[in-house]
Amino acid sequence: MLILASNLQAARSQMAFTLGFHIILASLGVALPALMLIANYRGLRHDDGAALKLAQRWSKAVAVTFAVGAVTGTVLSFEFGLLWPAFTGRFGDVFGILFAIEGVCFFLEAIFIAIYIFGWNYLAPWTHFWTGVPVVITGLGGAFSVVGVNSWMNQPQGYSPTTGKVTSVEPLKVIFNPAVPYEVPHMILAAYLVTGFLVASIYAVGMLRGRRDRIHRLGLLIPLTVACIATPIQFAVGDTAARSIAKDQPIKFAAMECVETTQTDVTEYLGGRCTPNGVKGGIGIPGLDSFLVGWSTSTQVTGLDSVPSADRPPADTMLHWAFDTMVGICTLLIGLALWLGIGWLRKRDVPQSRWFLRATAVSGVASVLALECGWIVTEVGRQPWIVYNVMHTSDAVTHAGGIWVTFAVVLALYVVLGAALIITLRAMSQHWRTSDEQDVDVPYGPEPPPPSGLVTEAPG
Repeated sequence: MLILASNLQAARSQMAFTLGFHIILASLGVALPALMLIANYRGLRHDDGAALKLAQRWSKAVAVTFAVGAVTGTVLSFEFGLLWPAFTGRFGDVFGILFAIEGVCFFLEAIFIAIYIFGWNYLAPWTHFWTGVPVVITGLGGAFSVVGVNSWMNQPQGYSPTTGKVTSVEPLKVIFNPAVPYEVPHMILAAYLVTGFLVASIYAVGMLRGRRDRIHRLGLLIPLTVACIATPIQFAVGDTAARSIAKDQPIKFAAMECVETTQTDVTEYLGGRCTPNGVKGGIGIPGLDSFLVGWSTSTQVTGLDSVPSADRPPADTMLHWAFDTMVGICTLLIGLALWLGIGWLRKRDVPQSRWFLRATAVSGVASVLALECGWIVTEVGRQPWIVYNVMHTSDAVTHAGGIWVTFAVVLALYVVLGAALIITLRAMSQHWRTSDEQDVDVPYGPEPPPPSGLVTEAPG
Protein backbone atom coordinates (compact mmCIF):
# COMPACT_ATOMS: atom_id res chain seq x y z
CA MET A 1 0.00 0.00 0.00
CA LEU A 2 2.87 2.38 0.84
CA ILE A 3 4.53 1.60 -2.50
CA LEU A 4 1.26 2.29 -4.34
CA ALA A 5 0.83 5.61 -2.53
CA SER A 6 4.41 6.58 -3.36
CA ASN A 7 3.89 5.59 -7.00
CA LEU A 8 0.70 7.65 -7.17
CA GLN A 9 2.44 10.75 -5.84
CA ALA A 10 5.44 10.26 -8.13
CA ALA A 11 3.32 9.57 -11.20
CA ARG A 12 1.10 12.60 -10.54
CA SER A 13 4.16 14.80 -10.01
CA GLN A 14 5.83 13.61 -13.20
CA MET A 15 2.68 13.97 -15.27
CA ALA A 16 1.97 17.43 -13.84
CA PHE A 17 5.49 18.66 -14.58
CA THR A 18 5.69 17.31 -18.12
CA LEU A 19 2.18 18.50 -18.99
CA GLY A 20 2.85 21.95 -17.54
CA PHE A 21 6.04 22.23 -19.61
CA HIS A 22 4.57 20.86 -22.82
CA ILE A 23 1.40 22.95 -22.75
CA ILE A 24 3.44 26.12 -23.37
CA LEU A 25 5.13 24.62 -26.43
CA ALA A 26 1.83 23.17 -27.62
CA SER A 27 0.24 26.62 -27.44
CA LEU A 28 3.08 28.08 -29.51
CA GLY A 29 2.71 25.23 -31.99
CA VAL A 30 -0.98 26.02 -32.46
CA ALA A 31 -0.86 29.82 -32.71
CA LEU A 32 2.61 30.92 -33.84
CA PRO A 33 2.08 29.63 -37.41
CA ALA A 34 -1.02 31.83 -37.64
CA LEU A 35 0.97 34.92 -36.63
CA MET A 36 3.58 33.93 -39.20
CA LEU A 37 0.96 33.74 -41.95
CA ILE A 38 -0.65 37.04 -40.95
CA ALA A 39 2.74 38.74 -41.29
CA ASN A 40 3.37 36.94 -44.59
CA TYR A 41 -0.02 37.99 -45.97
CA ARG A 42 0.52 41.61 -44.97
CA GLY A 43 3.95 41.59 -46.54
CA LEU A 44 2.65 40.29 -49.87
CA ARG A 45 -0.58 42.27 -49.91
CA HIS A 46 0.99 45.62 -49.04
CA ASP A 47 4.55 45.06 -50.36
CA ASP A 48 5.77 45.39 -46.78
CA GLY A 49 9.35 44.24 -46.38
CA ALA A 50 9.27 44.46 -42.58
CA ALA A 51 6.28 42.12 -42.42
CA LEU A 52 8.01 39.62 -44.70
CA LYS A 53 11.11 39.71 -42.51
CA LEU A 54 8.95 38.98 -39.48
CA ALA A 55 7.21 36.10 -41.23
CA GLN A 56 10.52 34.54 -42.20
CA ARG A 57 11.94 34.92 -38.70
CA TRP A 58 8.82 33.58 -37.02
CA SER A 59 8.87 30.57 -39.34
CA LYS A 60 12.29 29.66 -37.94
CA ALA A 61 10.96 30.07 -34.39
CA VAL A 62 8.06 27.78 -35.37
CA ALA A 63 10.54 25.12 -36.47
CA VAL A 64 12.55 25.32 -33.23
CA THR A 65 9.54 25.22 -30.90
CA PHE A 66 7.95 22.46 -32.97
CA ALA A 67 11.10 20.32 -32.65
CA VAL A 68 11.30 20.71 -28.87
CA GLY A 69 7.54 20.26 -28.55
CA ALA A 70 7.80 17.01 -30.52
CA VAL A 71 10.19 15.65 -27.89
CA THR A 72 8.10 16.72 -24.90
CA GLY A 73 4.92 15.48 -26.56
CA THR A 74 6.50 12.09 -27.24
CA VAL A 75 7.48 11.80 -23.58
CA LEU A 76 3.87 12.51 -22.60
CA SER A 77 2.56 9.82 -24.94
CA PHE A 78 4.87 7.24 -23.35
CA GLU A 79 3.83 8.37 -19.88
CA PHE A 80 0.22 7.44 -20.57
CA GLY A 81 1.19 3.80 -20.93
CA LEU A 82 4.06 3.64 -18.44
CA LEU A 83 2.48 5.56 -15.57
CA TRP A 84 -1.19 4.64 -16.03
CA PRO A 85 -1.28 1.11 -17.54
CA ALA A 86 -4.72 0.20 -16.17
CA PHE A 87 -6.17 3.33 -17.77
CA THR A 88 -4.68 2.74 -21.22
CA GLY A 89 -5.29 -0.99 -20.99
CA ARG A 90 -8.99 -0.55 -20.38
CA PHE A 91 -9.76 2.58 -22.37
CA GLY A 92 -7.05 2.65 -25.05
CA ASP A 93 -9.51 1.44 -27.68
CA VAL A 94 -11.83 4.31 -26.73
CA PHE A 95 -9.59 7.37 -26.95
CA GLY A 96 -7.06 5.78 -29.33
CA ILE A 97 -8.87 7.23 -32.35
CA LEU A 98 -8.26 10.77 -31.09
CA PHE A 99 -4.55 10.09 -30.64
CA ALA A 100 -4.49 8.58 -34.14
CA ILE A 101 -5.95 11.83 -35.52
CA GLU A 102 -3.36 13.79 -33.55
CA GLY A 103 -0.59 11.65 -35.03
CA VAL A 104 -1.76 12.32 -38.59
CA CYS A 105 -1.98 16.05 -37.88
CA PHE A 106 1.49 16.02 -36.33
CA PHE A 107 3.15 14.41 -39.34
CA LEU A 108 1.34 16.66 -41.82
CA GLU A 109 2.30 19.71 -39.79
CA ALA A 110 5.95 18.65 -39.78
CA ILE A 111 5.93 18.15 -43.56
CA PHE A 112 4.38 21.51 -44.33
CA ILE A 113 6.61 23.36 -41.86
CA ALA A 114 9.60 22.00 -43.77
CA ILE A 115 8.08 22.97 -47.12
CA TYR A 116 7.26 26.47 -45.89
CA ILE A 117 10.72 27.13 -44.47
CA PHE A 118 12.59 25.91 -47.54
CA GLY A 119 10.03 27.54 -49.79
CA TRP A 120 11.30 31.04 -48.99
CA ASN A 121 14.04 30.55 -51.55
CA TYR A 122 12.38 28.29 -54.08
CA LEU A 123 8.66 29.05 -54.42
CA ALA A 124 6.69 31.92 -55.90
CA PRO A 125 5.51 34.31 -53.14
CA TRP A 126 1.79 33.43 -53.10
CA THR A 127 2.45 29.73 -53.67
CA HIS A 128 4.77 29.82 -50.71
CA PHE A 129 2.13 31.57 -48.59
CA TRP A 130 -0.44 28.85 -49.28
CA THR A 131 1.99 26.10 -48.21
CA GLY A 132 1.77 27.63 -44.72
CA VAL A 133 -2.01 27.33 -44.45
CA PRO A 134 -1.95 23.54 -43.76
CA VAL A 135 0.42 24.22 -40.85
CA VAL A 136 -2.27 26.31 -39.17
CA ILE A 137 -5.03 23.81 -39.98
CA THR A 138 -3.10 20.76 -38.75
CA GLY A 139 -2.13 22.64 -35.58
CA LEU A 140 -5.80 23.23 -34.84
CA GLY A 141 -6.59 19.60 -35.66
CA GLY A 142 -3.91 18.34 -33.30
CA ALA A 143 -5.18 20.61 -30.53
CA PHE A 144 -8.75 19.41 -31.08
CA SER A 145 -7.78 15.75 -30.83
CA VAL A 146 -5.59 16.04 -27.73
CA VAL A 147 -8.04 18.26 -25.85
CA GLY A 148 -10.78 15.89 -27.03
CA VAL A 149 -9.11 13.12 -25.02
CA ASN A 150 -9.02 15.33 -21.95
CA SER A 151 -12.65 16.30 -22.54
CA TRP A 152 -13.62 12.64 -22.74
CA MET A 153 -11.83 11.99 -19.43
CA ASN A 154 -14.03 14.72 -17.93
CA GLN A 155 -17.26 13.59 -19.62
CA PRO A 156 -16.84 9.92 -20.70
CA GLN A 157 -19.29 8.41 -23.15
CA GLY A 158 -19.37 6.33 -26.34
CA TYR A 159 -18.26 2.96 -24.98
CA SER A 160 -19.77 -0.14 -23.42
CA PRO A 161 -20.00 -1.88 -21.09
CA THR A 162 -19.47 0.74 -18.39
CA THR A 163 -17.68 -1.81 -16.19
CA GLY A 164 -15.03 -4.34 -17.11
CA LYS A 165 -13.43 -4.76 -20.53
CA VAL A 166 -14.59 -2.37 -23.24
CA THR A 167 -16.03 -4.30 -26.19
CA SER A 168 -17.93 -1.64 -28.13
CA VAL A 169 -16.89 1.92 -29.05
CA GLU A 170 -18.88 4.65 -30.79
CA PRO A 171 -16.15 6.92 -32.22
CA LEU A 172 -18.35 9.96 -32.93
CA LYS A 173 -19.70 9.99 -29.38
CA VAL A 174 -16.15 9.76 -28.06
CA ILE A 175 -14.82 12.53 -30.32
CA PHE A 176 -17.77 14.86 -29.74
CA ASN A 177 -18.29 14.25 -26.04
CA PRO A 178 -20.24 16.84 -23.99
CA ALA A 179 -17.11 18.66 -22.74
CA VAL A 180 -15.68 19.29 -26.24
CA PRO A 181 -17.87 22.35 -27.07
CA TYR A 182 -16.31 24.38 -24.27
CA GLU A 183 -12.93 22.70 -23.59
CA VAL A 184 -11.61 22.78 -27.17
CA PRO A 185 -12.44 26.46 -27.89
CA HIS A 186 -11.13 27.39 -24.43
CA MET A 187 -7.77 25.72 -25.14
CA ILE A 188 -7.40 27.03 -28.70
CA LEU A 189 -8.22 30.58 -27.61
CA ALA A 190 -5.76 30.17 -24.74
CA ALA A 191 -3.08 29.18 -27.25
CA TYR A 192 -3.67 32.28 -29.37
CA LEU A 193 -3.89 34.47 -26.27
CA VAL A 194 -0.67 33.14 -24.73
CA THR A 195 1.31 33.15 -27.98
CA GLY A 196 0.16 36.63 -28.93
CA PHE A 197 1.02 38.21 -25.59
CA LEU A 198 4.27 36.24 -25.30
CA VAL A 199 5.56 37.31 -28.72
CA ALA A 200 4.36 40.88 -28.23
CA SER A 201 6.11 41.05 -24.87
CA ILE A 202 9.46 40.29 -26.52
CA TYR A 203 9.11 43.22 -28.92
CA ALA A 204 7.81 45.44 -26.10
CA VAL A 205 11.03 44.80 -24.18
CA GLY A 206 13.01 45.70 -27.30
CA MET A 207 11.07 48.94 -27.67
CA LEU A 208 11.67 49.78 -24.00
CA ARG A 209 15.38 49.41 -24.74
CA GLY A 210 15.15 51.98 -27.51
CA ARG A 211 14.53 49.85 -30.60
CA ARG A 212 11.58 51.72 -32.11
CA ASP A 213 12.07 50.66 -35.74
CA ARG A 214 9.23 49.34 -37.91
CA ILE A 215 10.23 45.72 -37.32
CA HIS A 216 9.64 46.10 -33.59
CA ARG A 217 6.46 48.12 -33.94
CA LEU A 218 4.96 45.62 -36.38
CA GLY A 219 6.32 42.70 -34.34
CA LEU A 220 4.40 44.05 -31.37
CA LEU A 221 1.24 45.08 -33.20
CA ILE A 222 0.45 41.82 -35.07
CA PRO A 223 0.60 39.37 -32.12
CA LEU A 224 -0.83 41.88 -29.66
CA THR A 225 -3.85 42.52 -31.88
CA VAL A 226 -4.52 38.79 -32.20
CA ALA A 227 -4.20 38.29 -28.44
CA CYS A 228 -6.37 41.30 -27.62
CA ILE A 229 -9.13 40.02 -29.91
CA ALA A 230 -8.93 36.53 -28.37
CA THR A 231 -8.99 37.71 -24.74
CA PRO A 232 -12.62 38.95 -24.38
CA ILE A 233 -13.84 35.97 -26.41
CA GLN A 234 -11.89 33.72 -24.06
CA PHE A 235 -13.53 35.37 -21.06
CA ALA A 236 -16.99 34.61 -22.47
CA VAL A 237 -16.05 31.00 -23.33
CA GLY A 238 -14.54 30.56 -19.87
CA ASP A 239 -17.76 31.77 -18.27
CA THR A 240 -19.71 29.20 -20.30
CA ALA A 241 -17.20 26.51 -19.31
CA ALA A 242 -17.53 27.33 -15.61
CA ARG A 243 -21.32 27.04 -15.73
CA SER A 244 -21.06 23.75 -17.65
CA ILE A 245 -18.65 22.42 -15.03
CA ALA A 246 -21.10 23.43 -12.28
CA LYS A 247 -23.73 21.30 -14.04
CA ASP A 248 -21.65 18.33 -15.27
CA GLN A 249 -18.85 18.18 -12.66
CA PRO A 250 -20.40 19.85 -9.61
CA ILE A 251 -17.76 18.61 -7.16
CA LYS A 252 -14.98 20.15 -9.24
CA PHE A 253 -16.87 23.44 -9.24
CA ALA A 254 -17.48 23.21 -5.49
CA ALA A 255 -13.74 22.78 -4.91
CA MET A 256 -12.93 25.69 -7.24
CA GLU A 257 -15.28 27.97 -5.32
CA CYS A 258 -14.84 26.45 -1.82
CA VAL A 259 -18.53 25.54 -1.51
CA GLU A 260 -18.73 23.16 1.45
CA THR A 261 -22.50 22.60 1.67
CA THR A 262 -25.23 22.44 -0.97
CA GLN A 263 -27.23 25.68 -0.76
CA THR A 264 -28.63 28.68 -2.57
CA ASP A 265 -27.51 32.31 -2.41
CA VAL A 266 -23.87 31.21 -2.37
CA THR A 267 -21.26 33.88 -1.77
CA GLU A 268 -18.47 34.35 -4.32
CA TYR A 269 -15.08 34.66 -2.62
CA LEU A 270 -12.04 36.33 -4.13
CA GLY A 271 -8.98 34.73 -2.60
CA GLY A 272 -9.11 33.28 0.87
CA ARG A 273 -8.40 29.86 2.35
CA CYS A 274 -10.86 26.97 2.00
CA THR A 275 -11.72 25.24 5.28
CA PRO A 276 -14.50 22.84 6.37
CA ASN A 277 -16.08 25.83 8.11
CA GLY A 278 -16.06 28.09 5.07
CA VAL A 279 -13.65 30.48 3.39
CA LYS A 280 -11.25 32.32 5.67
CA GLY A 281 -9.67 35.61 4.67
CA GLY A 282 -11.31 36.08 1.27
CA ILE A 283 -13.35 38.99 -0.07
CA GLY A 284 -16.97 37.84 -0.23
CA ILE A 285 -19.65 39.03 -2.65
CA PRO A 286 -23.03 37.72 -1.40
CA GLY A 287 -25.09 35.67 -3.88
CA LEU A 288 -22.71 36.16 -6.80
CA ASP A 289 -21.62 32.52 -7.06
CA SER A 290 -25.22 31.34 -7.41
CA PHE A 291 -25.91 34.10 -9.91
CA LEU A 292 -22.90 33.16 -12.06
CA VAL A 293 -24.05 29.53 -12.15
CA GLY A 294 -27.71 30.10 -12.98
CA TRP A 295 -28.28 33.83 -13.47
CA SER A 296 -30.14 34.00 -10.16
CA THR A 297 -29.04 34.25 -6.54
CA SER A 298 -31.59 31.52 -5.76
CA THR A 299 -29.68 29.00 -7.90
CA GLN A 300 -28.63 25.97 -5.86
CA VAL A 301 -24.92 25.14 -5.94
CA THR A 302 -23.81 21.60 -5.08
CA GLY A 303 -21.40 21.43 -2.15
CA LEU A 304 -18.46 19.16 -1.34
CA ASP A 305 -20.53 17.49 1.39
CA SER A 306 -22.64 15.77 -1.29
CA VAL A 307 -19.96 13.10 -1.86
CA PRO A 308 -17.67 11.13 0.48
CA SER A 309 -14.39 12.82 1.36
CA ALA A 310 -12.47 10.22 -0.70
CA ASP A 311 -14.23 11.46 -3.85
CA ARG A 312 -13.42 15.15 -3.34
CA PRO A 313 -10.59 16.94 -5.17
CA PRO A 314 -7.44 17.47 -3.11
CA ALA A 315 -5.95 20.89 -2.40
CA ASP A 316 -9.15 22.89 -2.84
CA THR A 317 -7.43 26.09 -1.71
CA MET A 318 -4.90 25.68 -4.52
CA LEU A 319 -7.76 25.08 -6.97
CA HIS A 320 -9.57 28.17 -5.71
CA TRP A 321 -6.48 30.34 -6.05
CA ALA A 322 -5.67 28.92 -9.50
CA PHE A 323 -9.17 29.70 -10.73
CA ASP A 324 -9.13 33.21 -9.27
CA THR A 325 -5.68 33.87 -10.74
CA MET A 326 -6.75 32.72 -14.19
CA VAL A 327 -9.88 34.89 -14.17
CA GLY A 328 -8.06 37.85 -12.66
CA ILE A 329 -5.28 37.82 -15.24
CA CYS A 330 -7.78 37.50 -18.08
CA THR A 331 -9.64 40.53 -16.72
CA LEU A 332 -6.44 42.59 -16.60
CA LEU A 333 -5.55 41.52 -20.15
CA ILE A 334 -8.95 42.74 -21.33
CA GLY A 335 -7.94 46.10 -19.86
CA LEU A 336 -4.74 45.99 -21.92
CA ALA A 337 -6.83 45.18 -25.00
CA LEU A 338 -9.00 48.24 -24.35
CA TRP A 339 -5.87 50.35 -23.93
CA LEU A 340 -4.59 49.19 -27.32
CA GLY A 341 -7.98 49.69 -28.98
CA ILE A 342 -8.43 53.23 -27.67
CA GLY A 343 -4.87 54.17 -28.60
CA TRP A 344 -5.31 52.79 -32.11
CA LEU A 345 -8.59 54.61 -32.68
CA ARG A 346 -7.06 57.90 -31.57
CA LYS A 347 -3.70 57.77 -33.38
CA ARG A 348 -3.88 54.76 -35.73
CA ASP A 349 -0.73 53.46 -34.06
CA VAL A 350 0.43 51.38 -31.11
CA PRO A 351 0.52 53.44 -27.90
CA GLN A 352 4.12 54.54 -27.40
CA SER A 353 4.07 55.29 -23.65
CA ARG A 354 6.51 53.39 -21.47
CA TRP A 355 3.68 52.28 -19.17
CA PHE A 356 1.88 50.62 -22.08
CA LEU A 357 5.07 48.90 -23.18
CA ARG A 358 5.75 47.77 -19.61
CA ALA A 359 2.25 46.35 -19.34
CA THR A 360 2.71 44.53 -22.64
CA ALA A 361 6.11 43.21 -21.53
CA VAL A 362 4.52 41.74 -18.39
CA SER A 363 1.54 40.32 -20.30
CA GLY A 364 3.56 37.46 -21.76
CA VAL A 365 4.53 35.96 -18.41
CA ALA A 366 1.07 36.73 -17.00
CA SER A 367 -0.67 34.86 -19.81
CA VAL A 368 1.58 31.81 -19.31
CA LEU A 369 0.71 31.86 -15.59
CA ALA A 370 -3.00 31.99 -16.46
CA LEU A 371 -2.52 29.03 -18.83
CA GLU A 372 -0.87 26.94 -16.14
CA CYS A 373 -3.57 27.87 -13.63
CA GLY A 374 -6.23 26.77 -16.11
CA TRP A 375 -4.67 23.33 -16.44
CA ILE A 376 -4.36 23.03 -12.66
CA VAL A 377 -8.11 23.66 -12.43
CA THR A 378 -8.85 21.14 -15.19
CA GLU A 379 -6.60 18.32 -14.02
CA VAL A 380 -6.48 18.65 -10.23
CA GLY A 381 -10.19 19.49 -10.18
CA ARG A 382 -11.07 16.14 -11.77
CA GLN A 383 -9.23 14.22 -9.04
CA PRO A 384 -9.49 11.69 -7.54
CA TRP A 385 -10.83 10.41 -10.89
CA ILE A 386 -8.72 9.76 -13.97
CA VAL A 387 -11.99 9.09 -15.85
CA TYR A 388 -14.71 11.08 -14.13
CA ASN A 389 -16.98 8.90 -11.98
CA VAL A 390 -15.63 5.76 -13.70
CA MET A 391 -12.00 5.07 -12.68
CA HIS A 392 -10.00 6.43 -9.76
CA THR A 393 -6.49 7.67 -10.46
CA SER A 394 -5.20 5.35 -7.72
CA ASP A 395 -6.63 2.37 -9.62
CA ALA A 396 -4.87 3.38 -12.84
CA VAL A 397 -1.33 3.98 -11.58
CA THR A 398 1.49 1.53 -12.27
CA HIS A 399 2.71 -0.90 -9.61
CA ALA A 400 6.26 -0.89 -11.02
CA GLY A 401 9.04 0.60 -8.96
CA GLY A 402 11.42 3.41 -9.83
CA ILE A 403 8.89 6.12 -10.71
CA TRP A 404 10.77 8.73 -8.67
CA VAL A 405 13.88 7.82 -10.69
CA THR A 406 12.10 8.33 -14.01
CA PHE A 407 10.73 11.62 -12.70
CA ALA A 408 14.28 12.78 -11.90
CA VAL A 409 15.48 11.73 -15.36
CA VAL A 410 12.59 13.50 -17.10
CA LEU A 411 13.16 16.59 -14.96
CA ALA A 412 16.83 16.70 -15.99
CA LEU A 413 15.92 16.13 -19.65
CA TYR A 414 13.40 18.96 -19.63
CA VAL A 415 15.83 21.34 -17.96
CA VAL A 416 18.28 20.65 -20.79
CA LEU A 417 15.57 21.04 -23.44
CA GLY A 418 14.32 24.27 -21.90
CA ALA A 419 17.81 25.72 -21.67
CA ALA A 420 18.60 24.69 -25.26
CA LEU A 421 15.37 26.27 -26.49
CA ILE A 422 16.00 29.57 -24.72
CA ILE A 423 19.66 29.72 -25.80
CA THR A 424 18.72 28.97 -29.43
CA LEU A 425 15.94 31.56 -29.56
CA ARG A 426 18.19 34.21 -27.96
CA ALA A 427 20.96 33.47 -30.46
CA MET A 428 18.48 33.79 -33.32
CA SER A 429 17.23 37.10 -31.89
CA GLN A 430 20.77 38.50 -31.63
CA HIS A 431 21.47 37.45 -35.22
CA TRP A 432 18.30 39.16 -36.41
CA ARG A 433 19.29 42.40 -34.69
CA THR A 434 22.62 42.28 -36.47
CA SER A 435 20.84 41.64 -39.76
CA ASP A 436 18.68 44.72 -39.21
CA GLU A 437 21.78 46.85 -38.68
CA GLN A 438 23.30 45.50 -41.90
CA ASP A 439 20.03 46.01 -43.83
CA VAL A 440 19.91 42.50 -45.24
CA ASP A 441 17.55 42.01 -48.22
CA VAL A 442 13.97 41.04 -47.43
CA PRO A 443 12.47 37.71 -48.57
CA TYR A 444 11.29 37.65 -52.21
CA GLY A 445 13.33 40.82 -52.73
CA PRO A 446 15.57 41.54 -55.74
CA GLU A 447 18.67 39.44 -56.18
CA PRO A 448 21.82 41.12 -54.82
CA PRO A 449 24.26 42.37 -57.49
CA PRO A 450 27.05 39.95 -58.38
CA PRO A 451 30.52 40.63 -56.97
CA SER A 452 32.60 42.94 -59.11
CA GLY A 453 34.80 41.27 -61.70
CA LEU A 454 32.45 38.38 -62.40
CA VAL A 455 31.06 37.88 -65.91
CA THR A 456 27.25 38.11 -65.85
CA GLU A 457 26.56 37.71 -69.56
CA ALA A 458 27.78 35.29 -72.17
CA PRO A 459 30.39 36.89 -74.43
CA GLY A 460 29.02 38.07 -77.74
